[in-house]
Amino acid sequence: MDNRYTEEQQYIKAKEQVKKIKGFYAHIVVTLCVVPFLIFINLYVTPEFHWFWFPMGGLTMSIVFHWFSIFGFEKFGFGKDWEDRKIKEFMNNNN
Repeated sequence: MDNRYTEEQQYIKAKEQVKKIKGFYAHIVVTLCVVPFLIFINLYVTPEFHWFWFPMGGLTMSIVFHWFSIFGFEKFGFGKDWEDRKIKEFMNNNN
């Protein structure tokens, strides 16, 4: 009975992770569609000032932060395992 429950939990966690990764890829696709559009508008309307760098920088930073939220923090030891360890540590310290 316990084995079935843990398999179900693993499936739910895996499904959530796939959903997050799918959202990250959608974020990249949207950015790749928006940036050329902004460049076109910028060069058509005000070619003397290249303001498209500002939104492009912001969108790039948001992709980096999104990547860290899905993949990156685990590589530095701050993933879900870290959260679970900290929760257990605080629960043990409060007893």
